[in-house]
Amino acid sequence: MRVDEQLHEMVREVVRSIPRGRVATYGDVADLSRAPSPRLVGQVLNQDGHDLPWHRVLRANGTCAPHIADEQLQLLREEGVAVDDGKVDLRTYRWENAVKEKADEPPGLW
Repeated sequence: MRVDEQLHEMVREVVRSIPRGRVATYGDVADLSRAPSPRLVGQVLNQDGHDLPWHRVLRANGTCAPHIADEQLQLLREEGVAVDDGKVDLRTYRWENAVKEKADEPPGLW
């Protein structure tokens, strides 16, 4: 998949904006940068993310991609992000700008 330059830079800018000690998911970055998919975010980071805080971008379940997990988790720990069994608690460490506003919905039964 070819990424146009403007979208490529927008993905980089969103990742650059994730604060120290916070994380976002690939989907969060895709939403904020208006990228068509989380996979595209991964592609940009893989090809051109070495100078970014790439380690702050996780899978939707709070885990890392297996091939970078050890290094990524170590970098997150150094920033004060707690890791439990290879997973980051997104409710605690997710970047506030990445959390979508809840739509006005009628209250649920639970």
